Amino acid sequence: MGHLPNYLLAFLVTSLMIWLLRPVARHFDLVDKPGGRKTHTGEIPLIGGPAMYIGLLVAAATFGQAIPGVFSLLAGAGLLLIVGIIDDRYCLSAGSRFIAQISAALIVVLSGEAQLTSLGNLFGTGPIELGIWSIPFSVFAIVGVINAMNMCDGMDGLGGGLALVSLSAMTVLVGMAGISPHLYFLISVITVVCAFLTFNFRTPWRPRARIFMGDGGSMVLGLIIAWLLIHLTQGTHPTVSPAAALWVFALPLIDTVAIMLRRIAKGRSPFAPDREHFHHVLLLAGYSVNQTVWFILGVAASLAAFGVLAYHSGLPDGAFFYGFLILFVLYVWSMSHAWKIMKAIHQSAYETAAEYGKDSNYVAGANIAGFVKVADSMIDQGVV
Repeated sequence: MGHLPNYLLAFLVTSLMIWLLRPVARHFDLVDKPGGRKTHTGEIPLIGGPAMYIGLLVAAATFGQAIPGVFSLLAGAGLLLIVGIIDDRYCLSAGSRFIAQISAALIVVLSGEAQLTSLGNLFGTGPIELGIWSIPFSVFAIVGVINAMNMCDGMDGLGGGLALVSLSAMTVLVGMAGISPHLYFLISVITVVCAFLTFNFRTPWRPRARIFMGDGGSMVLGLIIAWLLIHLTQGTHPTVSPAAALWVFALPLIDTVAIMLRRIAKGRSPFAPDREHFHHVLLLAGYSVNQTVWFILGVAASLAAFGVLAYHSGLPDGAFFYGFLILFVLYVWSMSHAWKIMKAIHQSAYETAAEYGKDSNYVAGANIAGFVKVADSMIDQGVV
C-alpha cells in the first residue's frame, strides 16, 4: 500500500493528459473518421497512446531505476508512439510500420536486458538454448506480439481489455513468486491502461468510446507486454516458463497468426487490413459490441488463468506447448467453418430478402437486407 500514491498519480496524469490532448487532436486532425472498415460514428480522438505513454513516464520516474532495461523499453516505446501517431494522421505503409517495429525491438534486445536465450523444455528432451539465434528470435517474437496487440485493437474496450488481462496474469505470476520491481512496474502499467479504459470502454451511460488508443498506443502496449514476458521467462530464476507464458497472451497471438496465414493463403499481404478477426465473426453472428468484447475478454482471461494455475500445479513445458498447438489448430478449423456457415447464411438471407422485398410492409425484409449488405461487403473483401 505504500506505493498507492504513485499509482494514483500515474492514473491521474494519464486521465489529465486525455482531457488536455482531446482538443489538440481535433485541431491537428488526429482523429479516427468513420468509413470503409470503420463503422463507428463521429470523429474519435486518437490520443490514448500519448496519454498512456506520459503516464508510464511518471511511473518509470518512480520505479524505473530498479528495473534493468526499463529506459531502453521507454525509448523503443517512444519510437513506436511517434511512428504510430504519424501513421494515424497520414496512413503509413505496412513496410514503414514494420521497420519501426523491428527498430524498437532491436533497441530493447541490444540493450542486453530483453533477450530470449532459452525456450525451455518444449519437447521433453532438455532446454532449448537459442545461442546465436537469440537476437533474431527475440526480435521476431517482440514484433509478433506488437502486431498481435495492434491487430486485436478493433473495438471499443477490446485492445485495452486484452492488454489488461495479460498484464493482470503476469502480476499474479510475479506476486506468487515474491515481490520484485517488476510487480511495481506491472501495477503501474495496469493503472495507466485502466485510466485509458475509463474513456474507451462502453458503459450504460456512454454508448461509445470517447477516445481510441491509436496505432501508437497499441504498438506501445504490445512492446511492453513482449518485454515483460521476456523478462519473466528468462534468467537463472524465471517467474514462469516460456511455454506457460504463451497462454498469458494466447488469444491475441492465435487470432493474429491464424489471420496472417489465411491472408497469405489467399495471396494477400499478411498485414493487409480486413474484417476477419474473431470479433467480426461474433458481430456478424448478431452479438452486440459489448457482448462481443466481454465474451472475448472472458475467453482470454480463462486461457491466461489456465496458464497461471497449470504452471503452479507443475504441468510440464511439453504439455503447455502441445496444448497450445492443439488449441491453435482447433481455432483455425473453427474460424474456417464459421466463415463457411456465414456464407451459407448470407446466401439464404439474400434469397429471403429478395422475397420480402416484394412487399415493403415486411420490416423483416429490411433487417435481412441489412445483414446481406454487411455480408456482401465482407465477401467483396475476400473474407468469406
